[in-house]
Amino acid sequence: MWYLFNRRLWAVLLTGLATLVALAPAANAQRPGGRPPAPVDAVAAETVRMAAVTRMPGTVISRNDSTIAAAVAGRVDWIAEVGSEVAKGDVLARIDDRDWRLQERESVAQIKRLEARLGYEEAEVARIAKLADQGNAPQARLEEVMTTRDATVQELAQARVALERARVGLDRAAVRAPFPGRVVARLAAPGEYASPGGQLLRLVDTTHLEVRAQIPVSLTGQLAAGTIVGIEADATRVDAPVRTIVPVGDEVSRTVELRVTLDGAPWIVGTAVRVAIPKGAARQVVAVPRDALILRADGSFVFVVEDGRARRVAVRTGTAEGDRIAVDGAVGAGDLVIVRGAERLTPGQPVRIREGDAAAAGAAAVDGGAGGRAF
Repeated sequence: MWYLFNRRLWAVLLTGLATLVALAPAANAQRPGGRPPAPVDAVAAETVRMAAVTRMPGTVISRNDSTIAAAVAGRVDWIAEVGSEVAKGDVLARIDDRDWRLQERESVAQIKRLEARLGYEEAEVARIAKLADQGNAPQARLEEVMTTRDATVQELAQARVALERARVGLDRAAVRAPFPGRVVARLAAPGEYASPGGQLLRLVDTTHLEVRAQIPVSLTGQLAAGTIVGIEADATRVDAPVRTIVPVGDEVSRTVELRVTLDGAPWIVGTAVRVAIPKGAARQVVAVPRDALILRADGSFVFVVEDGRARRVAVRTGTAEGDRIAVDGAVGAGDLVIVRGAERLTPGQPVRIREGDAAAAGAAAVDGGAGGRAF
């Protein structure tokens, strides 16, 4: 029986030993020197042109924002509702035009009467002239009928002007949009009497927008029409060209007005924005995504993928532009910097770029040294 017990004991010991041998590689893999590669996201650092900027407050405005007024007097018959979207030439309001229609009919009738009279007087001038040539009519009679005919010609011209004036009034009784936009306020209501110049509504072009900002005179040296500046609001950034700088400064604030074209931007009229104004000439820098920065008490770092391992690099940060920031350190254009998964990495730890990011990182590495965008 003791023999059987010893055999069973040896069997248990051998089984345990085999298990330990099998688990040894897995246990070794958990040691610092044998960690599995950590999955990370990486992109290539780029060489771009950046300039130090100062951000000035601005406001999105419309290029066309008008208070539409009546051009003729009369009762307001109809006016567009607030929020109505109109095209150029669409009717915004209608003024009672019955008086103008009556004047038009009166002028037409007067023109026909004068044309008939002028026909008769032309014939009379021809008849008297023939008699005068034959010595059967005095010269004074001929001059009299010619004067009467000439007066009728002038009266006919005057009647035609009156007809044109009536038609102009008819046209102005229909108040039309001078540009496409939206009605944002009604300043009159149907039934009210409108006088020439009386305000009817406010029309704003919501398509052609721009930013208006007051900037220090000292910053105008880096700007000109066409210079691209950054417009920021609500975590959104848009690069847009300067349309103009009004070359007259305010002697109290020492600022000038800047206008930046903003067609196609995601903001509406009245949005508060910040305008990134360059403080100096742009220079070439190496830029990385903001997500690549690791901030610690002893400085700022990025992790660079090198030979399948994470290399920690100390950097000094510089100008920021959008989601990119300039860094100064042992990072070059095309280096793959880790943007996700770097929080718990240790220097020298094996890493694996997630599938799908490797191709993007490679493409970025190829494009990274192309020069980037001028600020």
